[in-house]
Amino acid sequence: MEVESSRRQGGIQQLLAAEQEAQHIVNAARNAKLARLKQAKDEAEKEVAEYRAQVEAEFQKKVLESSGDSGSNVKRLAVETDTKIQQLRAQADNISHDVVQMLIHNVTAIK
Repeated sequence: MEVESSRRQGGIQQLLAAEQEAQHIVNAARNAKLARLKQAKDEAEKEVAEYRAQVEAEFQKKVLESSGDSGSNVKRLAVETDTKIQQLRAQADNISHDVVQMLIHNVTAIK
């Protein structure tokens, strides 16, 4: 009986040690994941800052280039806007029939 009791005790100790080791492995993996997420976040923030600086520089360049007559800028922007609106309307006209057909097909399809 005493031998069997000590075996059980040894088995329990092994299980506890294995559980503790598994917990250390899980904690290490969790910490590594958190570190990688922080690194990825820092990298993303750096990229955003670089992009923002680039866009701001381009904007400042355009402002300097167009710092002449503001009336001509307004006209130019109006023409660009009208052109873009016409392009979007043309695209909508090109696909509207297909979209209507797809909607009719999906609404009337029996499943």
